[in-house]
Amino acid sequence: MPHHRSAKKRVRQSEKRRAYNRRNKRLLKEAIKAVYQATTVEQAEELLRKAYSVIDRVAARGVIHDNAAAHRKSQLALFVSALRQRKAAAHSGAHP
Repeated sequence: MPHHRSAKKRVRQSEKRRAYNRRNKRLLKEAIKAVYQATTVEQAEELLRKAYSVIDRVAARGVIHDNAAAHRKSQLALFVSALRQRKAAAHSGAHP
């Protein structure tokens, strides 16, 4: 238990910051998970746009680093691109 006034204040600030970061990270995880669970390419692309927005917002708030945000966006884009290619291959009749 902190004894100094400044230490007590630091505990209060840390609790607020932790709650803020947890809330934002939960939003981020839910948005990313939604993209990976998409069943159609169109649905994945729509969810990708929403996920980009959430990722950018969370990075701007300082919850994650800008490079971490860029990495997550890149991985999501690769996933949606692969999904799009699999759909195109299935429609063209080509077998892998």
